[in-house]
Amino acid sequence: MSPFRIRRRLGLLLVLCAALTARPVTAQSAQRAPGTPPPNIVVFLVDDMGVMDTSVPFLTGADGRPVRYPLNDFYRTPNMEDLASRGIRFGNFMAMSVCSPTRISIMTGQNAARHRTTNWIDPSSDNRDAQGPPAWNWRGLTKASITLPSLLRTAGYRTIHVGKAHFGPNSSEGAEPLNLGYDVNVGGRAIGHPGSYYGTDAYGKGGPQAVQHLDRYHGTEMFLTEALTIEADNRLSEAVGMRQPFYLSMAHYAVHAPFQSDPRFAARYTASGKPAPAQAFATLVEGMDLSLGRLLARLDTLGVAGNTLVIFLGDNGSDAPLGHQHSVASAAPLRGKKGSHYEGGMRVPFIAAWARPDPGNPNQGRLPIPAGAVQGQIASVCDLFPTILSAARVATPAGHVVDGTRLDTLLSGRRDTAKPDEFLMHFPHEHRTNYFTAYRRGAWKVVYHYFPSDVSGGSHYQLFNLAKDPFESADLAASEPGHLATMMAALVRSLEHQGARYPVDKEGRPVTPIVPSGAR
Repeated sequence: MSPFRIRRRLGLLLVLCAALTARPVTAQSAQRAPGTPPPNIVVFLVDDMGVMDTSVPFLTGADGRPVRYPLNDFYRTPNMEDLASRGIRFGNFMAMSVCSPTRISIMTGQNAARHRTTNWIDPSSDNRDAQGPPAWNWRGLTKASITLPSLLRTAGYRTIHVGKAHFGPNSSEGAEPLNLGYDVNVGGRAIGHPGSYYGTDAYGKGGPQAVQHLDRYHGTEMFLTEALTIEADNRLSEAVGMRQPFYLSMAHYAVHAPFQSDPRFAARYTASGKPAPAQAFATLVEGMDLSLGRLLARLDTLGVAGNTLVIFLGDNGSDAPLGHQHSVASAAPLRGKKGSHYEGGMRVPFIAAWARPDPGNPNQGRLPIPAGAVQGQIASVCDLFPTILSAARVATPAGHVVDGTRLDTLLSGRRDTAKPDEFLMHFPHEHRTNYFTAYRRGAWKVVYHYFPSDVSGGSHYQLFNLAKDPFESADLAASEPGHLATMMAALVRSLEHQGARYPVDKEGRPVTPIVPSGAR
């Protein structure tokens, strides 16, 4: 018998054994109505994908309808278009400006200012920065952390992580997703990007950024995005065979650097006029989109699409290699990119849909999502934790503070007047914009720079009215002192409410925001 057939039979035997030893239904899941299985949930998280890195238009005009811009015609994401046609897209969905803070916010429901992982986690050393807060949470999550997958697993879910993790540094508990509530981990460790996307390079094997668990593809032409998709498909099949509801975190390393061209799509961008790195970035985007399409097809094949909620999003603003981090380039017409204080640094694509709309499905009846809808109200990565737990009918443990709110009303296409229309982004470190806090409330956005520089025009403050100036071209800090003072007072209240830690001066003393006089 060939080695391939032996491996195949062993795999089938493992699935059968797992089905026979599956965990019993818990008290939480037993509360559901008889004959109503809990919904499966897929969070499809794309690394470094901003709101403009797609052919799906997310930005809207004054009438609330999507508006296409040139970047929407550069990228090819037909499966995102398909998913958006099945559900709802958000035009003002916010993430932290770098990856680890966002990922931990999804896992905990807490803003980075509260969980204090306010920077990306360097796997090998504390990257606090020269004047960063000494008490920031470089260690990330631990076994004791209350996490989304751990709560779902207790409620009977099969919890699967495939791809990038970046929840803690090397040799920490958070470096291994199996410590954080996942039953399965493929490819997740402390690293923030792959050593290589190429199977011929063994995905960086032997180097500090090696992607693990993919030895079977080493030496092949298999691109990393495709290898992870195959692994995710296999784990979904196992979960369905075990007759368990599943939670899949499909967390692609794409579209993060290195910008290595996916040869399956390279020829489509050679005539674009864009530089080679931008063309390679576009192939990473298209490969990610193909993965989404194959995952949706797998859900159909397995017969579970009608009972599976799919949530698609990016983890921070665009890192497309198209221009300066503070210019209108990478996320045009938005200003800025990953790591910056502008909207291009923290606004991301967000789509929620049932993988196959089915009006007769009780879970879809509890959480109806209209087809082809657009939502303009502010929402953020902190909202996923309570939204997913609610969909699964799993309670948040007493004493665990959650900064997010359920998105049920927004997912229905309506405005939620009870939901705070605000977002706090706290970054007390060095990066493309150094030491800043940004705060959005309604149409207004204020940015506080702890150490004024050329980036802030020599001032602590920048103020924008995004309703009149959605692309942040006119700083109103000097001309609107009343609005500035009011927004700064709200920013400070939000930081204090979440117990934020601040950058320090050269003597090591915390530097806190200054509210100008005239607050209303």
